[in-house]
Amino acid sequence: MERTVPSTASEEVELYLRTYYSLLRSTAEVQIRTLEEVHAGMNSLLHPDARLTKPDMSAFIYSLLRLPTCMNEVQRVVLGQSEDVFIRGGHNLMAGWEPVSATARRRRCFFNGSDTLACFIASRTDIDDVIPILTAYQIEWNKIHNLLQPHHGFDFASLEHKAGAQQKLAQVLQISLDDLARLRSIWGSDFGHNLQKISENSRRLRVQLLSGSLSEYRRATNIWWENIEHVFSSVSQRPVYFISSNTHSLANLLSGFAEEKQPELMEFIKRPENASLKANWREITDGLVPTSRENFMYYLLKKYQGVYPECIQEQHAAEKRSGFWRIPSEHSFDLEAQVVDLNCLDVSRLDPRLLNGTKNIQAEALQEALAASDALILNIDYPLGLAAYNILSEVSDQSGRVLGVYVIGKSASLNAVVGDILIPNVVHDEHSKNTFLFSNCFVSADVFPYLNHGAALDNQKSVTVRGTFLQNTHYMDVFYREGYTDIEMEAGPYLAATYEMYRPQRHPMNEIVNLYGLPFDLGILHYVSDTPLSKGRNLGSGSLSYYGMDSTYAATVAALRRIFQQEILRSK
Repeated sequence: MERTVPSTASEEVELYLRTYYSLLRSTAEVQIRTLEEVHAGMNSLLHPDARLTKPDMSAFIYSLLRLPTCMNEVQRVVLGQSEDVFIRGGHNLMAGWEPVSATARRRRCFFNGSDTLACFIASRTDIDDVIPILTAYQIEWNKIHNLLQPHHGFDFASLEHKAGAQQKLAQVLQISLDDLARLRSIWGSDFGHNLQKISENSRRLRVQLLSGSLSEYRRATNIWWENIEHVFSSVSQRPVYFISSNTHSLANLLSGFAEEKQPELMEFIKRPENASLKANWREITDGLVPTSRENFMYYLLKKYQGVYPECIQEQHAAEKRSGFWRIPSEHSFDLEAQVVDLNCLDVSRLDPRLLNGTKNIQAEALQEALAASDALILNIDYPLGLAAYNILSEVSDQSGRVLGVYVIGKSASLNAVVGDILIPNVVHDEHSKNTFLFSNCFVSADVFPYLNHGAALDNQKSVTVRGTFLQNTHYMDVFYREGYTDIEMEAGPYLAATYEMYRPQRHPMNEIVNLYGLPFDLGILHYVSDTPLSKGRNLGSGSLSYYGMDSTYAATVAALRRIFQQEILRSK
């Protein structure tokens, strides 16, 4: 079988990787400025204008959304796998450090209130994510700083009250009014303050890796698992369906809580400030918008809980009564787990789509199968890159028999549009250099009936990349010519762990790997969130309203229906 290995396509990317890994081997702090030239020379699709004097606002905004808001105070970033690693490095995070988070990246971080940000990392992929983000952030911050120097001393907080100020500021920054509006949307009331901060100070960030050993990553993963066992001890003895998805869709589909709260939710949208939500609901009920009523209820519930946060605890209590346990991670990386006891589920409370489809599932047969089931669903908030390998390896080692592995996650696409679902049966993994061939248990017909927007494309070819910044145009061209149009970060590591779950050896390197004939179910569904050939303008640009939930819930419905069908077969 002839193939081109995508990793050979860009020496610039390889040089960047070798540079920062060699620097991070040092026990000393690494100056981010030493990486700026090699970062710019990579010609990243997410940072195409790194060398220009005018700001690359897409790269800056992408970085802002993936860093905590305290970054304008941070001078030093330290990386470690667990609390013990930070303590050995002289940072007791429990002693007065403030937990902080980013809008678009789930990573446990702490700020010391002065100049240091501590970030937990789950695998080498976190390094491949953090370093380019910090470098892009610093490059673009300093560009804006230089452009604002002729206006040093100007009171940027007063911009709101000056006619034509936005137009003038956009001209000074050499950006469009649209890009300025995106920046204002992200910073909100801190817009003037942050511009003031940029105008007064250039950035010279430093970063230190406290420990980069594989044993520390494994130890951190084991700490994560021990916390799950502490809360739900029988997970180590019972059969498990493993799902990698998110923390909201399974809970909503299985608990029936949103349906139970519908009277309150209907009253909520009658408020004057919720006029747009009320209009959306009217369009749905009048059949003017092809979307799911259930999806809108889940979206509305989230809005409701933003006003009434006590409803979150009410939901969690209702979920627990239905056999649904949420287990936040402690002492290591941020990755929530959820354990669902199938024996406790009430079929009458399920989202109707879980029973109704091209092949209906009979409620009576399902309830009988669940009542006799000893199986659990273990759902995790999908991890980043190589953390997927560590986690599935830990789950397969420590849990009872694995009945199925179902991966639902975001991807970028070179041939589809945002909202489509891609179903691969070939995955090239940039980490192991393997090309995995496998039988995906999902086909288009399993997903399409639940999609109101977009298409479900099966028989696709996926490539697992090492980081979002670590691609350029030449790199993408190799993917496209070889037919790899589904670009994501977890499938390859999951398949490497899957190989080790039924073969008597570690996964190979740089081979074509046949995963046909697995003794358990395997399914991968990717919903398209980005189209990278647009050079990042759509990346992290904002909410897609409840339409953005459509592909996520369609994929989750397909996975749960598959599990229910497997349980009915197991009960016979």
